[in-house]
Amino acid sequence: MPLVAPSILAADFSRLGDEVRKVTAAGADYIHIDVMDGCFVPNITIGPSMVRSLRPYSRLPFIAHLMITHPERHVKAFAESGSDIIEVHVEAEQETVKGTLRQVHDLGKKVGLAVNPATPVERVFQHLRDIDFLLVMSVNPGFGGQKFMPEVLPKIGVAKAEMERQGLKVPVEIDGGINLETGEPSAIAGADILAAGTSVFKAPDMQAAISALKACGSSKH
Repeated sequence: MPLVAPSILAADFSRLGDEVRKVTAAGADYIHIDVMDGCFVPNITIGPSMVRSLRPYSRLPFIAHLMITHPERHVKAFAESGSDIIEVHVEAEQETVKGTLRQVHDLGKKVGLAVNPATPVERVFQHLRDIDFLLVMSVNPGFGGQKFMPEVLPKIGVAKAEMERQGLKVPVEIDGGINLETGEPSAIAGADILAAGTSVFKAPDMQAAISALKACGSSKH
């Protein structure tokens, strides 16, 4: 049964604290926070001060998904603001990927490595021993509400086969266009965590939406 990480990019920003509290009570497993700098992706969202402001509204682990250039310059601020898991992109301009991953661990936080749709998942293989999560993007990062790209799903199986070869078990999160229709094949493909925005925050019943997502893939063999 996959876990659910509602993405606050789809929440009502005028009452973000209440939205985080509400989605926590509705049964979420993580809070997924999309951080964009207008350079690595063509959108700008929030920074560490917002994470700090939201921290009192939930005891759930906060995932700070850094869609930014030079993440190594900012991971300390996000760690200190209350992020529990910091995800960086393998494609991001940075001193070294391994150095950034090590930096997050040195700060006492878990680290995830994200891979964009156009990037071969094999690029992360050399880093699998250094990460706690793998994030497979199922849209091109930058804006919420995009259409799910089913062609990325085979990456999950390829990555899990490599993990098995290396004797590892790294949870795989999938992010982008996740709803009941796309969550099902994602879970069947092996996704352990579904990052869902609009399908949770815009649902008439958040609790029912999260429960339905957690049931995705329950019939897989």
